Amino acid sequence: YASLTGFLMLFRSILQDFIPVKLRSYFSHLLDGFFTPKSKNITVVIDENFRLKRNQVFDAAEMYLRNRIGPDTERLRVGKTPKQKHFTITIEKGEAIIDSFEDSEVRWSYCQSENEKGDKVKRYYELTFEKKLREKVMDSYLSHVVAESEGIKHSLRAVKLYSRDVHARDDDDGMVDRNYWGCINLEHPSTFDTLAMDPNAKKKIIDDLERFLKRKEFYKRVGKAWKRGYLLYGPPGTGKTSLIAAMANYLKFDVFDLELSTIYDNGELKRVLLSTTNRSILVIEDIDCNAEVRDRGADHESQEDDYEYQEVKNRNGKVTLSGILNFIDGLWSSFGDERIIVFTTNHKERLDPALLRPGRMDVHINMSYCTGLGFRTLVSNYLGLDGVNHPLCEEIEALIDSTEVTPAELAEELMQDDDTDVVLRGVVSFVEKRKVERSDTSKEVSICKVTDDDDDEKQIGSLDYVKKKKRKSGKQKAKPKGQDQYSKMVYADGLTESRKSFN
Repeated sequence: YASLTGFLMLFRSILQDFIPVKLRSYFSHLLDGFFTPKSKNITVVIDENFRLKRNQVFDAAEMYLRNRIGPDTERLRVGKTPKQKHFTITIEKGEAIIDSFEDSEVRWSYCQSENEKGDKVKRYYELTFEKKLREKVMDSYLSHVVAESEGIKHSLRAVKLYSRDVHARDDDDGMVDRNYWGCINLEHPSTFDTLAMDPNAKKKIIDDLERFLKRKEFYKRVGKAWKRGYLLYGPPGTGKTSLIAAMANYLKFDVFDLELSTIYDNGELKRVLLSTTNRSILVIEDIDCNAEVRDRGADHESQEDDYEYQEVKNRNGKVTLSGILNFIDGLWSSFGDERIIVFTTNHKERLDPALLRPGRMDVHINMSYCTGLGFRTLVSNYLGLDGVNHPLCEEIEALIDSTEVTPAELAEELMQDDDTDVVLRGVVSFVEKRKVERSDTSKEVSICKVTDDDDDEKQIGSLDYVKKKKRKSGKQKAKPKGQDQYSKMVYADGLTESRKSFN
């Protein structure tokens, strides 16, 4: 044993005195390779920043791992901003999460380097997995993480309501041009569950929205822009605005509220529309209030009125029907994907037929007066009752089906008292009173119609007298030549444009 010890000491001295350090290090590393087993794993480092910009994979991993935190995790970091509805939960430095994907396991670790003062210098994730899984992780798993994170982000984000009348704030998302739009969170509580509509009508709308979302490749294949147009028409108070809010909350789409009266001309209309985002709902309420989109044959009783209207329009530089149609289904309609355009009106009959055809307003939804089934939804929302279980509800439903009353009017009546019986008796009185008022109004309209018919007969009887009087008095005073020609030209162009739209 003494001889062996002495030999080893002599051999060590020879190595240190005659063999260079680099050569000794090489042999040491070589021997370690023989006796140390090779690792079967590979580690991918995902830094917070990539080429001076935020790393999309890092942000996706941070969002994705929120739903993968298990009971074995010992340290978590929790935060929340005033505008957030949910807590943000992430793992702390040194913690790890095991995730499964297609019968394979990967390991996520959160790492953070600090300087001498304890300030954060670098944040990154380490993704560790077996070497044989490299292609699966790089080609499929990371794409899966990014896609899942987008879905989580979409479900958690607050829906925004954009308007040109709202000033842009510092806490806006930064996805929209701040020169055109400001926004607030859309806090409207309306959903399809609380909407006082016929259940079958609600189901058709939901099915149409779902079908639209799934048809990206279909729209591409048939050569159409991925958009959908809705026209909501009916009397005031029938729930048009509530339906728009329900659509936005259901789809998690931002809403852009556009007033055409604030747009100077067609050029500004294009710039404003180009500043909106994908996955959004563009709302133009009371479209019939814009004189340009009205049915020109019905709106102008004489060529003089048509001429004056065109003169005012040219001076003000407002948007034209052609400009509106171009952004709905012309070349400019393809500027974005997953867009929904909603028009509302109280008077559908006033709109120009060119605006109503499929491709521009694809779905026409009649927001009519409340029905008995719609009233059941209101009773459930406001009183917390199942309408069929209260003795007065059946009577109210029968009254509602026999008269015209809006959901807004019924909702106001349902808030009059905390006592359910008192409220429902008040609704009965209100609907009965409204039914009598509607009946009296119908009688007055009938009387007026009979009187008008009698007057028309008298006028027809005196027509020969009027013709004779005109012949005696000579020709009527002619209109200015230029004015008459201009009016006819504008009106004819409008008819031509409308016919082309339907061909």
